[in-house]
Formats: sequence, structure tokens, C-alpha cells
Amino acid sequence: MTGFASVAADEPSASIAVTIRGVNHRFLDIQLRAPSSLGAIEGTLRSLIQQTIARGRIDLSISIQSRKQPIVDVEVNEQVIAALSAAFERLRERGLVQAPPDAGDILRFPQAIAIRERADEADDTSIPPAVEAAVAAALQELDRMRALEGEHLRTELDSRRERVRELFDQAAAAAAAGSESLKARLRERITELQGDAALEPSTVAQEIVRFANRSDITEEAVRFHAHLEHWRALSDGPEPCGRKLDFLLQEMNREVNTLGAKAEGPVVPELVVSLKAELEKMREQVQNVE
Repeated sequence: MTGFASVAADEPSASIAVTIRGVNHRFLDIQLRAPSSLGAIEGTLRSLIQQTIARGRIDLSISIQSRKQPIVDVEVNEQVIAALSAAFERLRERGLVQAPPDAGDILRFPQAIAIRERADEADDTSIPPAVEAAVAAALQELDRMRALEGEHLRTELDSRRERVRELFDQAAAAAAAGSESLKARLRERITELQGDAALEPSTVAQEIVRFANRSDITEEAVRFHAHLEHWRALSDGPEPCGRKLDFLLQEMNREVNTLGAKAEGPVVPELVVSLKAELEKMREQVQNVE
């Protein structure tokens, strides 16, 4: 989800600079910094981002540097000037001032004159489309960088996925070997139970079922391999899959926990620890996937 892009555009009336950054985030979080003059197209800019990016924190910054001298309007507040003149006249009558107020005296009062920059309507109509085009170009560059990083990330995750498959198959093989040992102990136990004349046949059957179910991990193995194939399908698909991959890792971790609780064999616990460590590394990397 991480990336960076910067695009500059030159218009006859202004220079436009667009900078966009993407970092990891659970959802799509858009932060937009732009001049107030672009408020009318803010919704369009957000829509452009949503069409390209599904997940991540996106910081979009837009600056506009005008090439024209600003057009200003000077507004004279007649009421304030009249009130000031009357006040000066009263002061002169009381002997506190000698002459009527001049322009310098008036300008000392900011309420008397207001200077405002006038918006150039011609520029206002030409700048927004240019900004939209620059943002679209920046999004393409950002997406290209994110895709390049995603290829490297996929290579690593594919490698870890195969490593997880190998570890699980080793654990399943170790569990099968442990199951044979369990069956040997089970046969000894049945022989002991059959020596008890008071023992019901149903009790023997229950003992057999209990021991057999204890170490059978067939169901967990089927589900685990199904999750791996689902992972492959999601990775090959065109849609964003980061959150779905995160969910699959939770499910795979659950199957590993069940395997560790049910399987027999001296090496199974070590393999389960290795499996959980690999799944945790994959989970950390999946947080970077859109």
C-alpha cells in the first residue's frame, strides 16, 4: 500500500504541483490538502482516488502558484470615514488637534479602507480541470509504484506459503507416525480391558473411538490445504485481497492450533511452533497488501 508520486503541471496562468503519498491502513483514509479555491472539485478528487485505490492512507497535497499579478479592489467605508471626520472635528473644537485629518490619518484606521484580492474568473475555470488531470497522472504513478512493491511482496509471500505447506505436511506425517504408536498403545489397552470379565463390550468400543478420534487430523489437513488454494486464487485475482488474506491466515492458524492439540508424535510440537512463527510473519506482511 506504500508509494509516492509527484506531478507538476504548467498552465498559462499558474503552476500546479501535486504530491501524493500512500501508507498502510486498515481501510481507505483520504487526507486532502488543497487551496480553498478548489473546494468545488474536492468530491471529484476524492472519487478519482477511490477509483484507483481500495485500501491505505492517502495524503494528497495540491499547491497552485499564480503567474499573474493579483487584481485588487479597494473599498472605502464611507460611514467609518464620516465618523472619523466628525470625531476629529470635535477634537479640533476642543483644541486637542490643530488641523483636519489628512489621508495618512485615515489610513491608520484599518476599518476605513479594505483591500481585497479579486478572483480572476477566467483563471478559475481553467485551473480545476488541470488539477484533476495532474491528480489523475499522480495516481497512475503511485499505482505503478505500489504494483512494483506488490510484486516483490507477492514473491516473498508465495515463498512463505510454500514453506508453510511443507511444514504442515511434515507435521501431518509426524502425526501419522504418532498415530501408529497410539494404535499400538490402544491395542495393549484393549487387551487389558478384555481381561476384565465384568467389562461391557460397549465400553471397549467407546475406548477405541475415543483414542482414534483423538489423533485424527484429516479434517484439519483438508481445510488447511483448501485455505492455501484459496490464497493462491485470491493472489491471482484482479480484486484487492489484503483483508481476505488476513482472514485466511487466522483460519490457518486455527487449524494449526487444533493440529497441535490432537496430533501425537515427539516432533509435532516443534513443527507447530515453526508453523505459527511463519504464519505470524505472513500476517505482518499481509498488512501491506491492498
